[in-house]
Amino acid sequence: MATRIAHEGKPSLLSSMLEARALFEIASLPYALPLLMHAPRGDGHPVLLLPGFMGAEGSLMALELFLSNRGYAVQTWGLGRNVGFRPGHASAIEQKIRYMHHESGRKVSLVGWSLGGVFALYGAHQASECVRNVITLGSPITVDASGSAVPPLLKALYRLVAHPLGSSAHSMQPRAKTMRERKLLPMPVSCLYSLSDGVVPPQEATMDGDPTVHENVRVWGSHTGLGFNPLVLQIVADRLAQTEGRWQPYRPVGVSGWLNQALTHAAVPI
Repeated sequence: MATRIAHEGKPSLLSSMLEARALFEIASLPYALPLLMHAPRGDGHPVLLLPGFMGAEGSLMALELFLSNRGYAVQTWGLGRNVGFRPGHASAIEQKIRYMHHESGRKVSLVGWSLGGVFALYGAHQASECVRNVITLGSPITVDASGSAVPPLLKALYRLVAHPLGSSAHSMQPRAKTMRERKLLPMPVSCLYSLSDGVVPPQEATMDGDPTVHENVRVWGSHTGLGFNPLVLQIVADRLAQTEGRWQPYRPVGVSGWLNQALTHAAVPI
């Protein structure tokens, strides 16, 4: 069985303070291009990208350009800045998934960064017949009854921007019942997480599931750099390139796969 990471509490203060290392991840992209060009190419199926909390379309630039280069029909969510799990946005995501499926005649892959991964899971539950697979990047997808352990500052920002009662007000909506009850999705789901994530703790970014279609993949890096991290981009490409109906769990391949494995094993959780 795919199992959640055994971790308790919020990210360490050091991890949160070191989120600025995302700048290093962004800066490393040009140097990683030769390796990224060896990432597996896709079969042209549609891919929908969903940004994290307070992220706009521009935050998905690296993912969009890279996956388009790998041969996918990539679209972003088209709703501007992600200001919380609002009913209007949730309904629009479901409609967009159904439209992309109808327009292309093919199932849609969903890639969600942080809160975008929550939208991705919601869309997959609501329109499962239209979804090929789901990939989440540091997303708070498994929150315990005691509440989320994300840092207090982020909780305060969510209350200010999204809802005065915080994320629990949105998670208790009737439309979120399937996620709240942790009902498993029938399609492949890959949850990418980092033990040094300074925003979303690993126990919330991972899931319990069926190992034949669900997995938790540890990556090296920060939370705010996940969408630009070359090692993460390679893993996303690997997951999307899986033949439909013949999904296999992630296995590190090539230089980038070896490097991610070496870094995650060598790193001490902070």
